[in-house]
Amino acid sequence: MAQEAVNPEEQVVLGEEIDHVRLITLNRPRQLNVISSKVVSLLADFLEKWEKDDNTKLILIKGAGRAFSAGGDLRMFYDGRTSEDSCLEVVYRMYWLCHHIHTYKKTQVALVHGISMGGGASLMVPMKFSVVTEKTVFSTPEASIGFHTDCGFSYMLSRLPGHLGEFLALTGARLNGKELVAAGMATHFVPLEKLPELEKRLISLNSGDENAVKSVIEEFSVDVQLDEGSVLNKLSVIDECFCKDTVVDIIKSFELESSKEGNGWTGAVLKGLKRSSPTGLKITLRSIREGRKQTLAECMKKEFRLTMNILRTTISADVYEGIRALTIDKDNAPKWDPPTFDEVDDSKVDLVFQPFKDNLELQVSENEKHRWNGKYEHSAYAALNATEMAKTNLFSEL
Repeated sequence: MAQEAVNPEEQVVLGEEIDHVRLITLNRPRQLNVISSKVVSLLADFLEKWEKDDNTKLILIKGAGRAFSAGGDLRMFYDGRTSEDSCLEVVYRMYWLCHHIHTYKKTQVALVHGISMGGGASLMVPMKFSVVTEKTVFSTPEASIGFHTDCGFSYMLSRLPGHLGEFLALTGARLNGKELVAAGMATHFVPLEKLPELEKRLISLNSGDENAVKSVIEEFSVDVQLDEGSVLNKLSVIDECFCKDTVVDIIKSFELESSKEGNGWTGAVLKGLKRSSPTGLKITLRSIREGRKQTLAECMKKEFRLTMNILRTTISADVYEGIRALTIDKDNAPKWDPPTFDEVDDSKVDLVFQPFKDNLELQVSENEKHRWNGKYEHSAYAALNATEMAKTNLFSEL
């Protein structure tokens, strides 16, 4: 597995047991609580243990410091680029965990302040209750760096009204707390100053009864009113443009809208789209569109294939170039390959979506009795070393 810059003595996830309540704290505040392999393993261990524990009724999750979670540890992926499948295990474990968070059997509440992006937001949006504040910032910016919208977001974004999902996935546009509630990706807006008291009240409630939990949260929550300039007030333009069949047509349509009076907000969006990886955008658009017709399990399996093919540079090394430009050299001047949409061969895009052999797919069970089966350590991957993996034909016969 790729090496990550984590102090072995550092408690990256805290798990407290308080009578019938379990409190998870993402505890890498200096790194904005990014998700490392150790974080994933600890979260999975806690959640499985507590779902099976009859004494556990309510799960709370929060982030230490000024962020909830900024998502995956990009440095870990970049550092593993020269080693065969160095990040396969953490990817497998994370997506397997995402499926279980969506289908969790106990009441969960996410208390979200600060940054909640990408994989970090996958610990917020699926929860039964997700509480946001005026400091919450959400986005899914993966496509812009040559990656794709993952951790279940091809399922979640594709179910938003109209074509808002395509817009968020392709542009990485940020939503604030009010917008998250209005869009249905958070359940309650609570002023930040009240969040500590809400946490105390939920702990003292000592119950997982959904109506009781909701009632407590509503004592602290306030109704949201969107700011006049909110992107959610531009949905007619977004739907008109992001319903188009291809990324090129979406950009052309958006350019046309940008020339109309009152659409000055589109300028920054267009600039971002044109600077993003053409390969990443093409893969992401297709994934979101397919997600509308897929189950959660199908989306998770598809995202696992996409991630592994992208990290293996099956059709492009853009993801590593995007990470380099954003977080390593920080020059914000990526050189995409291929550099234009016309040069991104659709048949090559087909390749990254191609199913793996059954035993090499992400193993998530939709059978309630066996829902905790399919762990990495019991998968075909765990039995193969890197040399054997390199020689293995991953794809199913078409």
